[in-house]
Amino acid sequence: MKAKLGGRFWLSLTIFSLMGQIAWVVENMYFNVFIYKMFSATAADISNMVAASAVTATVTTIFMGALSDKIGKRKLFICGGYILWGISILSFIFLREDLISKTLGLTVSAMTVGVSLTIILDCVMTFFGSTANDAAFNAWLTDSTDSSNRGAAEGINAMMPLVSILVVFGGFMFFDLEKASSWSLIFAIIGGVVTAVGILGFFIIKEPDVKPVKDSYIGGIIYGFRPKTIKENLKLYIYLACFIIFNISIQIFMPYLIIYYEVTLKMSNYVLIMAPAIIIASVVTAVWGKVYDKKGFSFSAAISITVLLLGYILLYFTKATLPVFVGSLLMMSGYLSSMAVFGAAIRDNTPAGKAGRLQGIRIFSQVLIPGVVGPMIGKKVLENAEVIINNDGTTSFVPDKNIFLAAAVAVIFTLPFIIRSFSSKNKT
Repeated sequence: MKAKLGGRFWLSLTIFSLMGQIAWVVENMYFNVFIYKMFSATAADISNMVAASAVTATVTTIFMGALSDKIGKRKLFICGGYILWGISILSFIFLREDLISKTLGLTVSAMTVGVSLTIILDCVMTFFGSTANDAAFNAWLTDSTDSSNRGAAEGINAMMPLVSILVVFGGFMFFDLEKASSWSLIFAIIGGVVTAVGILGFFIIKEPDVKPVKDSYIGGIIYGFRPKTIKENLKLYIYLACFIIFNISIQIFMPYLIIYYEVTLKMSNYVLIMAPAIIIASVVTAVWGKVYDKKGFSFSAAISITVLLLGYILLYFTKATLPVFVGSLLMMSGYLSSMAVFGAAIRDNTPAGKAGRLQGIRIFSQVLIPGVVGPMIGKKVLENAEVIINNDGTTSFVPDKNIFLAAAVAVIFTLPFIIRSFSSKNKT
């Protein structure tokens, strides 16, 4: 019988998932644009930033997830983390070429220093964000749901990246991203709202019934890496392995997606074109979580991965506005629907009371390995990409369609596992 989740749960899930994803979208999609436009970053710079952030997110989630299990608290880590996360975003206001030049002197290249400082502050921001969202919030979501309603909850959670993209795209329409002052205002708004949400959380989040873990803290940190844990939870680790391949595919193209639309396709109005695709894909993702609850992993994953693959193929073969819209719709729908399916399957196979310490393993498969391997593949694919000369004399690379071909090749490797899983009659 399906257990009911109260209005307080849905309110907390919606607000914290949405605001967390807005912050992550700004980092994952627009920090690349920021460092590209403000400091003429190269593909290698972007790859290094993504990789450094991925390592930071994984290490943070492993240590802070285990700590939240040890203490038996989720709410404190979520709310406190969001507040500090917002403050760290506010610090990006000071990343401006003029301020860097005045502070360090004209003998220092402001562009080079700007790239380095962006990467460092990105890691600081990721530490607080991963504590709040990756470790605590995701453990809270696992603790607050069960196998009868996780698909529905994960459908809402998984659609938020698309909703947040819509919010961010819409908001960014009003800013000239060539100006440093615009970025300062963006960081001020996002940072302030994230901080406010953290404060609100103390009043609306219901603390789940999680008992403090009696095992040692170090034991909690290494729990997910023990051979015994893997043997006892083999299905979980199989899903995580498949999840790694899926996320590598995403990270091959995602760091360059906005730049591809704007620079390669010269779609100055890409926000207006992408908005309908995002809205439709968000609805599809919310519904697809319920499909998982009814049909299980095999059926829902096979279709969502196939839709993602079709999106890649269309984006590779066309540059016209309408086909790009359809390809983006398929890509986004397949991406987020697959995230919902994998997320629900992983939560269903997470042992009770161990959600915090196993968030590190989840982020290992979702962020670290994909965040290092995916951009490296993308960088390799773009080694011979076209280079353009900017108005200030600096040069910038132009991402090409081969990032979608490489992403398609990577995601194909998930299909044998999904097809094989059809032979199982169990849901997971």
